[in-house]
Amino acid sequence: MSDQWMRGGRPALRNVSRRRFVASALAAIPAAQSAALAGAGLDASTAFAQPAKKITVGAHLWVYAATQPGYDPTPVMENVFADVSAAGLDCLELMHIALRHKDAVERIGALIKKYKLPVIGTSFDGPMWNREKHAAIYDDAETVIARVAALGGRTLGVGVGEAPRPKTDEQLDAQADLLRRIMALCSKHKVVLNLHNHTYEVENGEHDLRGTLARIPDIRLGPDLNWLLRAKVDPVDFILRYGEKIVFLHLRDQRADGKWSEAMGEGNMDYVAIGNALRRVNFAGDAMIELAFESDFKPTRPLRETLRMSREYVRRTLGF
Repeated sequence: MSDQWMRGGRPALRNVSRRRFVASALAAIPAAQSAALAGAGLDASTAFAQPAKKITVGAHLWVYAATQPGYDPTPVMENVFADVSAAGLDCLELMHIALRHKDAVERIGALIKKYKLPVIGTSFDGPMWNREKHAAIYDDAETVIARVAALGGRTLGVGVGEAPRPKTDEQLDAQADLLRRIMALCSKHKVVLNLHNHTYEVENGEHDLRGTLARIPDIRLGPDLNWLLRAKVDPVDFILRYGEKIVFLHLRDQRADGKWSEAMGEGNMDYVAIGNALRRVNFAGDAMIELAFESDFKPTRPLRETLRMSREYVRRTLGF
């Protein structure tokens, strides 16, 4: 199946470019996941479990995948685990492309064990508004969700795909129909779906997002705060309006000129105000640092150092 429309929920940009996590006891992991983990050669010390109060801060691997053919991070996956672990992050969020390989659970499971770095879940996307694509997207989701659950993951960040123009009621109906089916798959595997955003879901008065929420009021949200800003939506206002639905965050920073900064804290997004808003709504979800670089940007330091700096900035500024 072609990857043209499946890019891990990330923009098609070429060359865009631990604290150690202590898992809960085996009893905290659902029985089905425990069996799957055992089959992958893992144990409770490397499985991801729901933290009691602590906000889990991890990293999404987009910045590594962005430079790989077909946006498949598989060839550099060991580098990803080594860097994210060394940077002091709690966990890793995958892209669904990496989970399509038949040996994905075995290979990634070995890296989880080697680096003692859990996988929290994966991003996933497709043109869900297009009914002609539903069968292929559902089959892909079925494979990806089963495999990420087998690795101990518990989240699925979903992008619904951009249409050539604002979606019609019929397209929004189709999108919601497929989302409900994927939510049922997630429930079967003890995985929680969150609705991710780029710019297109929240432009035009949040037309796409509002269309989905009107049809699936109980869907959870996993906003990317930087994409909100780029769509001219105030992240603070968004958090205050939708706070009870938000279970997941993607964090990134940008400079005053609108271009992405190398590390969080090197841009001018108002994360102090964002942190205050998150406290006001009692945010208790998970937060993933997702670095992204402009197509002409040349990194000035190793990625693990940029991740470490970003992690420290989140701790200082957001308090988690």
